[in-house]
Amino acid sequence: MKLNVKYRITWAIYFFVALSLTACSFDKLFLVPTVSEPGASNHSVISKNTGDTTFVTFDKDRNPIFLDDSGPTEFSFDLKNIQFESKSGNTLTSWLLLPKNDHNGITLVFFHGNAGNVLLQSQLAFPFVERGYKILLVDYSGFGNSTGQATRDNVLLDGYSAVEYALQSEELKSEKLVIYGQSLGGHLAIPVALEYQDDIDGVVIEGAFSSHQDIAAKRAWILARIFVAEKYSAKKTIQKLHKPVLIIHSREDETIPFKMGEKLYEKANQPKEFYPIDKCHICGPIYYADSIDAKIKMILQE
Repeated sequence: MKLNVKYRITWAIYFFVALSLTACSFDKLFLVPTVSEPGASNHSVISKNTGDTTFVTFDKDRNPIFLDDSGPTEFSFDLKNIQFESKSGNTLTSWLLLPKNDHNGITLVFFHGNAGNVLLQSQLAFPFVERGYKILLVDYSGFGNSTGQATRDNVLLDGYSAVEYALQSEELKSEKLVIYGQSLGGHLAIPVALEYQDDIDGVVIEGAFSSHQDIAAKRAWILARIFVAEKYSAKKTIQKLHKPVLIIHSREDETIPFKMGEKLYEKANQPKEFYPIDKCHICGPIYYADSIDAKIKMILQE
């Protein structure tokens, strides 16, 4: 009798764990979008590098205007707010970052990390446009001013749509097209790159987790591997990808374990390079922009 009660209790626990980690529930646990207030005209952005606060306002077309003590900040590039329809059925708000002078011939489709949006993540794209890259910085469904719900299915479709937009845009036309993904966006970059393997020239992933189940097990507990559906996995997909890959990961990363970056590198095909760095999670563009720039150009030559 006691054994039967223990058996029932055990399976009841398993049932409720499974229920709490369904695809929908896990999406809510895993995706933490930062939503922009409708019509909000003023925002502040804190630099990950200096801790300084920058104030941002928007014109009537929602183009961002960064402000300092003397007025609007002068950049060596143009920022343009755009919207396009995603295969998810949602309208994605994104930014075009275009160098005013010397374009280096490379466009980056930039997939940012979780818990943010294009405004908050733009400081991580600025170092590249300052070095001559054209950039499409994408907000996924439910992030920023993009419509819809933040789900793993939608994020994948949004990634597909962003690459298609870049391929069709005259403003983003370049000799080379590279997908650059950070953290959540780094994991996303691999299946998107595989889908458009014939259209892109390389992939850069920084601070990416190896699979949804791997990161779920880290954040929750080992049973997450059983109950979390692996809709698309970077560590499985990267084995099918045959494009140059640069994998960047910080040894000091407290968000995504360094070993996940090593695992992705191990499973990637040649040509590939693993670039271990220091500092915080996805802070590579702030502290290592010159060397990352050089490595991107190097893998494209290979």
